[in-house]
Amino acid sequence: MLDRMTVPSESVLRDREKLVLDHFHDEVRQDWDATLSTFPHPHYELIPTLTVHDGDSEVRGYYRDTRVAFPDQDHEIITLRHSADAVIVEFWLLGTHQGPLGKIPATGAKHRTRMTAFFVFDENEHLAAERIYFDSLTILKQLLGGVNLRGLLAMSSMPDPRITETTAPDLTH
Repeated sequence: MLDRMTVPSESVLRDREKLVLDHFHDEVRQDWDATLSTFPHPHYELIPTLTVHDGDSEVRGYYRDTRVAFPDQDHEIITLRHSADAVIVEFWLLGTHQGPLGKIPATGAKHRTRMTAFFVFDENEHLAAERIYFDSLTILKQLLGGVNLRGLLAMSSMPDPRITETTAPDLTH
């Protein structure tokens, strides 16, 4: 386990940053093989919807579904920070709602939503997870207009216990 008080060397931070920037670039190009190669085991956690996509098949399904909804999905990086075990990226996510998003039908609306992603590294410097935080209402206000909101409620009705059942860290040392 990484020591939360020890920041890795500059060379480790540079290697992590390159991997994260390659990951972002490959996602925009929709080169899923290259994107997935940044993980030994792909794992995404979407905190606002309390969902987890774990493993190659689930993550590819997540990519497919989000690119059906937003085929032109892109990003603008705002800032990038380092911590003992993560690269933290603040960015704008952009896209045009051209396909279904869960049960919400395409609206043709564009969104620009500020997000934060934690790219968490394990003790072997492998990317262990991408954990994404954003305000769902920011996206929905931009997309919905006159759309029936029942589809929205169905999107997050089954929270994943891997997000809701947390344990406090041991901060005694």
